[in-house]
Amino acid sequence: MTASADIGYAGAHSPRLKAARRLTKRAFRQRERAFLAEGPQAVVEAFSSGAHISDLFVTVPARSRHSDLVTAIAGAGIGVHTVSGEVMDELAQTVTPQGLLAVCDFIDVPLTELIPKIPHGGAAPRAPQAAQAAQAAPVLSLVALLANVRDPGNAGTVLRTADAAGAGAVVFADASVDPYNGKCVRASAGSLFHLPVVAGARLEDAVVAMRDAGLRIVAADGRAGRSLDEPDVQARLAEPTAWMFGNEAWGLPPELVALADEPIAVPIYGQAESLNLAAAAAVCLYASARAQRVHLVTGQAGT
Repeated sequence: MTASADIGYAGAHSPRLKAARRLTKRAFRQRERAFLAEGPQAVVEAFSSGAHISDLFVTVPARSRHSDLVTAIAGAGIGVHTVSGEVMDELAQTVTPQGLLAVCDFIDVPLTELIPKIPHGGAAPRAPQAAQAAQAAPVLSLVALLANVRDPGNAGTVLRTADAAGAGAVVFADASVDPYNGKCVRASAGSLFHLPVVAGARLEDAVVAMRDAGLRIVAADGRAGRSLDEPDVQARLAEPTAWMFGNEAWGLPPELVALADEPIAVPIYGQAESLNLAAAAAVCLYASARAQRVHLVTGQAGT
């Protein structure tokens, strides 16, 4: 691609601006297979990851604050368009836009592409030393399955948490929110560009495929009779695991819990009625992540 540092002004009636404005609606995102990534963190991660960016919209103050980033993007031959603060407010759909917004192609992967990366055999590999353990680690040993998760902020936070915990993928199943919803993209804080995301898979298909590939399916269910802090539960956390998380309001219905190998509850030690989805997901994913890392180094369960 020929390098270019051409940065132009996009008026309110610019065709590219009109096209970007339509991407605030899910139907247009699906039709164009494109979405908006707002803010310097998201734009940096999109650009660094190699995601295809067709356009960058920037306000004059943001262009000054992030001149190196804007220059690098323009130098890569990507169209950079200066817009007014009012236009950015409309595009970003936030109370305080940060002045940078990129138009990116969809980056989700089909379930069939994800599954071959999942290890077979069911148990995490053993290795006597940390260096050997790192080399022996499977590509995917921890996955988050979102079943009917509707709140985009929660979904994006779970995606960010899964990334932080070292998970290998996140699956947005059934009627879960669009991962390219603006609030979800913002809540992921760039993690959308860090790990494979599957969008729109049937939960039943995801469960069958992962189980066949050696992952154990665990449902996070506050009504479960067994708790995350029970010793025999902790002893199995080192196994390759797909954690299933349900809707914020009603959790996982019985028919979805039945798809799992085991339902597990996050223990409540105080008087809180429950944890919200994002907090519960953090507890579960980190419990598995820690156990898997301890097991890789020591060969023992990470209790």
